[in-house]
Amino acid sequence: MSMSEDKWISVDPRSNRLVIRFWVKGFDKQFFVSTGLSDTPRNRELARLRRDAIATDILLERFDATLSSYQLRPTRNSIIQPQLISGYAYELGELWEKFTEFKKALLEPTTIAVRYKSTARYINKLPTQSLSAAPEIRDWLLQNTTHGMAWELLVSFSECCQWSINSGLIADNPFERLKIKKPKHSSQQEDSRAYTLEQRDAIIQAFESHRVHAHYADLVKFLFWTGARLGEAFALTWGDIQANSTRILISKSCNLCDYKKGTKNGKRRVFPTKQGSRLQQLLIAMRPALKDYNPNDLIFRSKQGTRINSAIMQRVWNGLPSKSGNRKYFYPGVVRELEALGKLPYLKPYSTRHTFATWAIAMGHSPDRVALWIGDEVSTVLKHYCHPNVVDSECPDF
Repeated sequence: MSMSEDKWISVDPRSNRLVIRFWVKGFDKQFFVSTGLSDTPRNRELARLRRDAIATDILLERFDATLSSYQLRPTRNSIIQPQLISGYAYELGELWEKFTEFKKALLEPTTIAVRYKSTARYINKLPTQSLSAAPEIRDWLLQNTTHGMAWELLVSFSECCQWSINSGLIADNPFERLKIKKPKHSSQQEDSRAYTLEQRDAIIQAFESHRVHAHYADLVKFLFWTGARLGEAFALTWGDIQANSTRILISKSCNLCDYKKGTKNGKRRVFPTKQGSRLQQLLIAMRPALKDYNPNDLIFRSKQGTRINSAIMQRVWNGLPSKSGNRKYFYPGVVRELEALGKLPYLKPYSTRHTFATWAIAMGHSPDRVALWIGDEVSTVLKHYCHPNVVDSECPDF
């Protein structure tokens, strides 16, 4: 059964009202729920809430085949009194766990690992998980996280509680009126800034000689020299590399879990490595001896031999916060150290991709070729990877 909104919610041509149509495994007929609502954005939202309630009952194996509990029957001249309760049967962490379990059937494992498990970790840090103390939770988030993170978490908590209402777990959403103003995102120019070639090489050299993080120098070189996405590099195995290291198959991605999926836009691509190039020499030097060769082995691993993920990359690139008693410490990563020395600005690890694409364009390679190399659309390359402030200056051989 598809969760696509178009297959669930439509307008009945006879009544010109919104209806919900769906199939349920084990039944040989299509179910039909008439909402009696006209097609407006607000009414579509109401229909989606009813759709989610139905989907929840199907998942929890309590589906009402009579459909009587899913009908929208407004009562004329009635006043719905809000249910006032002094407590809740569940705490926030328990609801989030149930909500995550429900979402597992609808989302990819990587999304669950990145967003939902990360939110669970924040919930475990809260001074209280009581829904009755929702304002206290909001205030704590504002004091102990960034404005953007507080906004994201409060939206997630509200979404979880709304699902819990539809699932019959709680009676009201204590976070509904506690949402804060959405922070303004930084401009796209800011998000896709690139390093100069001199700065790129300074970062590589700093990794090579770093007292703690030198192990990750090869990964950083690969990212700068290919423009690969982080997850694509993390998922590369030796079976993806041609024997002479002149062709690299990029067909999968993996980040915060062991599950491998296709690339971000689903495109497989082959990255051509020039004969005699630094990238080819890097891969040849890293290639295991024939007796140790296994095509399924990961090319890049952590210092401990585990799979690399964005959390590890963030730690070695940016730094690691720590706390001892009431004192907070921050151990800067390689790029953050360079910033502190005034050698270059701090940009996120994804800037390795922006740097490759920007300089490939600056060196005269056509946008369609660069798009093919990095697995993106030509329009995206033209929109995000041309930075005059970077390419105006003189630069060494690319």
